[in-house]
Amino acid sequence: MSYSNVQACIKLTESDTNGVLNLLNLFSGGALLQLSVFALGIMPYITASIILQLLTVVIPRLEQLRKEGQSGQAKITQYTRYLTLGLAVLQASAFVALARTGQLFNNMCDQDDPAYQIIPENTGIPMWLTLSLLVMTMTAGTGVVMWLGELITDRGVGNGMSVLIFTSIAARLPGEGWSIKESSGTGKFFLVIGLVLVIIALVVFIEQAQRRIPVQYAKRMIGRRMYGGTSTYIPLKVNQAGVVPVIFASSLLYLPQLYLQFFDQNKLKGYQVWIQNYLANPTHWLYIAVYFLLIIFFTYFYVSITFNPTEVAENMKKYGGFVPGIRPGKPTADYLDFILSRITLPGALYLGLISVLPNFFFIWLNQQQYQNFPFGGTAVLIMVGVGLETVKQIESQLMQRNYEGFLR
Repeated sequence: MSYSNVQACIKLTESDTNGVLNLLNLFSGGALLQLSVFALGIMPYITASIILQLLTVVIPRLEQLRKEGQSGQAKITQYTRYLTLGLAVLQASAFVALARTGQLFNNMCDQDDPAYQIIPENTGIPMWLTLSLLVMTMTAGTGVVMWLGELITDRGVGNGMSVLIFTSIAARLPGEGWSIKESSGTGKFFLVIGLVLVIIALVVFIEQAQRRIPVQYAKRMIGRRMYGGTSTYIPLKVNQAGVVPVIFASSLLYLPQLYLQFFDQNKLKGYQVWIQNYLANPTHWLYIAVYFLLIIFFTYFYVSITFNPTEVAENMKKYGGFVPGIRPGKPTADYLDFILSRITLPGALYLGLISVLPNFFFIWLNQQQYQNFPFGGTAVLIMVGVGLETVKQIESQLMQRNYEGFLR
């Protein structure tokens, strides 16, 4: 196998990869298209966390563990680790199978030519052993990344998994920026940088925006001590769902392409052409419209699952809290649900607009090679969100030690 030939093949393919593989390649820092040890990156852990978060609503046992506090959260974390390794085995097997047939690289590598074979056939080693070793290596890489993330969480600042995603995305920025300069010229490059700064400012503003619901706690006598009588608030963020709806929408848009892989390509040639032209083309208006609507739908869906107004209202009532002017119990739950539904709409529109911005960049630059465009959409949402959260963590650590602050 010629390493230079394979690298050239992969370089060509990086500009022609679309669908959910884009997202996976972005989160792995470009390692997926290299089939490296850390090719899977942190995505299996993210998927496992989202699955368990959704199952918490369905499975009473998980709901009970979530309410048990730190001990219950430790068990959920352990379940997340097991599920992560299971998903890593499945994803590694899928990617190795796709790489072996050339579909991971969009069939641009001639698998019949030994010089371009990603996984060589005639090496004297049984193929099942080679494939098993590849799957085990990629799974082990995911385990190491998961361990590093938890180590950063325990001994560092902020959430370790988020920091790893941040570094994976940031590692691609210089190369992608330089490719824009080389292909489109210096003028467009600086214009793109200016637009990126405006987008980042907008994302920071929206990510920090929240609706504060005032809560008053009544005074209570417990023994000889007086408790309560304080005022606080419930912060409802405009972007309550985070980046999860974007991941869901990207994955769902990839399903039609994945579905066609299991059937005879000759019989489904018409459907394949239609899907490639409309549902797999990020510059087509139908792709942009479907992507936008899916993000809005999943934003409402995810917010309705993760935030339970009835549970919040019951907890407030249990500890003597109430919203001024609103009766405790069901009226409070209805009020919170009303406020949440109103602020979720601008949050969903914001997520949709930020996510489709790269598609308009594709059209404006008239280049298909920017489908891994890291200056908009999911990348900016994650980087800004992680950056803000890390700064808050540093501020809290400095305030505990009586320092002035990080940015003052």
